[in-house]
Amino acid sequence: MSQFPAPSSQQRVSAGSRNKVRLKPGRSLMDWIRLKQSGKDMTGLCGRLIAVTEEELAKHNKKTDCWICIRGMVYNVTPYLEYHPGGEEELMRGAGADGTELFDQIHTWVNSESMLKECLVGRMALKPKAVAKVFENQSGFEVPKQTSLNGTSVPDGFEKQSKEISLRHEWFQTEDTITVVIYTKKKDINSGSVIVDLEGGVLRTEVRQQEYSYILHLELSHEVQEVVSEVNCNFSVHCASKVGKIELHLKKLNSAIWSDLGQPLEHHNSFKKNTDGDLFYRKCTLLSKMDVSHDTRLLCFQLPPGCYLTIPVGQHIYLKGSIQDVEAVRPYTPVLPSLYAEPKDDGLTCTNIYLMIKIYPDGLLTPHIDKLQIGNCVSMSSPAGNFKHSQLKGITELILLAAGTGFTPMIKLINFSLKISSFRKIRLMFFNKTEKDIVWRDQLDHLASKDERFEVEYILSEPHLEWAGKRGKIEMPLCSEFLTGRPEELKTLVCVCGPISFTEQAVGIFKQLGFNNGEIHAFNG
Repeated sequence: MSQFPAPSSQQRVSAGSRNKVRLKPGRSLMDWIRLKQSGKDMTGLCGRLIAVTEEELAKHNKKTDCWICIRGMVYNVTPYLEYHPGGEEELMRGAGADGTELFDQIHTWVNSESMLKECLVGRMALKPKAVAKVFENQSGFEVPKQTSLNGTSVPDGFEKQSKEISLRHEWFQTEDTITVVIYTKKKDINSGSVIVDLEGGVLRTEVRQQEYSYILHLELSHEVQEVVSEVNCNFSVHCASKVGKIELHLKKLNSAIWSDLGQPLEHHNSFKKNTDGDLFYRKCTLLSKMDVSHDTRLLCFQLPPGCYLTIPVGQHIYLKGSIQDVEAVRPYTPVLPSLYAEPKDDGLTCTNIYLMIKIYPDGLLTPHIDKLQIGNCVSMSSPAGNFKHSQLKGITELILLAAGTGFTPMIKLINFSLKISSFRKIRLMFFNKTEKDIVWRDQLDHLASKDERFEVEYILSEPHLEWAGKRGKIEMPLCSEFLTGRPEELKTLVCVCGPISFTEQAVGIFKQLGFNNGEIHAFNG
């Protein structure tokens, strides 16, 4: 499989950068949006859409004539090459071919249909053997439909895990209540495995197990009482982990006996493979925002009253907004309101989500987020990510390497780990450009003085002359010195988050220092 970005790419050069190349004047993202809206023919087909064969696609593989297929759609990206933030060479890696896999390795959250819709040439032509009964999985590919023994739709490849994953549901009622029960047969089920959205008479439930999610999605046959607040909650979720059962309790608007629960909607009673590309979004309301540094904000969003959602440690969400008709999507890792806050996980359906976001003046989404007023709404996805609680089993030491806002996944991880008595040491290397860029420094210093198991080292790449701390970027001597004096009997997990180049360098250094792949985790959000 091709590596993306390329090892020599400018997109990987600077550990302190945003992994972008320097574009020519007049080639910013906003310039691209203006060009898209100019009415210029971007495809060379005068608005016609065509079916593209693999042979035809392969012909268009030059900078002067570059077509790329993403999720079955073919785009003429020739006019976009000079506007691509990662540089022309990265885009050319998919020239004349299916670039979906390369695209998803680094641009999972980007909506290609929105960004490149004026460049759309058409769809890939289906081969005759592919014309069969199919369904669309969330990555956008059409795959053969399979059905499990109980009639539940499953994606191709699912049978490998089907013996371990077996879910079914049923429902019960009284004159005033509805109870939906999902049987998972998994005794480790917890609140982080269940996501429920109830809005406008539509009930959507997602139960996550391993790499797949079970979806229950119905338009209820009758009205239920509206969920208006935590205090007056007419909707609740209960996870019985000892028996692997999930119960959803609803209150009917009118006392009556229902003949059926409701009409199936998209993906109802089916399994979907978990990827970031097809997450469910709901509207969340901004409750508060405050500065945590000169360019970073802490924002508090409230989930809708009918939403039951817990974001596990190490997981991220996506925010989505429409900027001049372009859909912008970016990942952010939820944090706590402070390093000392207790994570809220009491089963109530109204929850606040805190995000620490750095504002880039030339960014597409962050200026929009910064302008949000209290009471404004933004679309927020379900959680995603590759970190699992099981990675902490038996661990006695955490080594955390964070660059800039790569600190955000470390916040919950620090808070969670310090509650576990078996942890003997949690060590944070926090890389920033200048002293004013360090977020929550007072809290980190206070935590280090309060709990002897925690220590923090600040490293600045552009410090002022009076800075007495460490200087530089991620490099072997700094990391080797940081590890001096560690007891050898500790069982260690190294966690890294930051720009791509920072993460790659950190992982490489710690492998050279003797840590294996199972002892290193690089956050992907």
